[in-house]
Amino acid sequence: MIKVLIVDDSAVVREIFTNELSKDPELEVVGTAIDPYIARDKIIKLKPDVITLDVEMPRMDGITFLRKLMKYHPMPVIIVSSLTPKGGKLAVEAMNAGAIDVLCKPGAAYTVGDMSIELIDKIKSAAAVDMSKWTKLATQTQEQPTRLNVIQTTNKVVAIGASTGGTQALQSVLSAMPTNAPGIVIVQHMPEHFTTSFAQRLNELCAIEVKEAENGDSVIPGRALIAPGNKHMLLRRSGARYFVEVKTGPLVSRHRPSVEVLFNSVAQSAGPNSIGVIMTGMGGDGADGMLKMKESGAVTIAQDEASCVVFGMPKEAIKRGGVDHIVPLSKIPETILAYAS
Repeated sequence: MIKVLIVDDSAVVREIFTNELSKDPELEVVGTAIDPYIARDKIIKLKPDVITLDVEMPRMDGITFLRKLMKYHPMPVIIVSSLTPKGGKLAVEAMNAGAIDVLCKPGAAYTVGDMSIELIDKIKSAAAVDMSKWTKLATQTQEQPTRLNVIQTTNKVVAIGASTGGTQALQSVLSAMPTNAPGIVIVQHMPEHFTTSFAQRLNELCAIEVKEAENGDSVIPGRALIAPGNKHMLLRRSGARYFVEVKTGPLVSRHRPSVEVLFNSVAQSAGPNSIGVIMTGMGGDGADGMLKMKESGAVTIAQDEASCVVFGMPKEAIKRGGVDHIVPLSKIPETILAYAS
């Protein structure tokens, strides 16, 4: 059983989360707290495996509490934030402070049904996180990145998929990319608005342009496009031009955006002119798509177990025979550039 503590000042949210999590036989809600002070006492008494934490609360905000928690008692925390631009910025700030993942509160634009699927998956992923790896990765991403060089501009397309632990891993990879790196398309499991803030932050840190994808955006050297939360992203080709299609649709592999959808489209549109990368994350999203990429002639890369916060998605891709190269996170940028040049 995974023991969960819900920290939120909203009685409605506490009730919804408790009811939804109680439906899963692998989860147990051991308690709730209306603010960080009560949460602190319950963490000591109840010893939860995972905490869901609201950002905006009375007496102490969630980010301040999170920083204290990560300093004195590191443990998996999922941030729960409002589905607004402000909520997205706060969520990204919280992830920089040590949160494992983010989730938006249920509401008119985000049904309880969709929320419960995502919440349960995120809690199980968070419970599987090796906190020693997580804190080490968080420390490494605070350091000045070593930016690599590429000999010549290339028209290859790089497709990257990630989930739990992916925000830090993506920062590590993208911040090492030179200005003329190949065009990159990315699916990181994240809600809408949160991907906007995440892309904006990466854009500030990286030499390449990083933006949340819009329908019709061109995939060109020096640019990385991140699939918007709650939308699928597909690679398309018209003549020599690659561009993305951003669209709604059902959950695929329990996700929207889905790595599976992106990788399948890359296999079809770019084939041997593409490089696929699958990184840290729970589950199997993207495993079949990576196999299709490999079968189409693409070079495929998986992050190794030692550097993964959760070795789920890469493990599944390797198991299904879709991976050419298994490398540590620190070697992914140079491996991409070696095959792109």
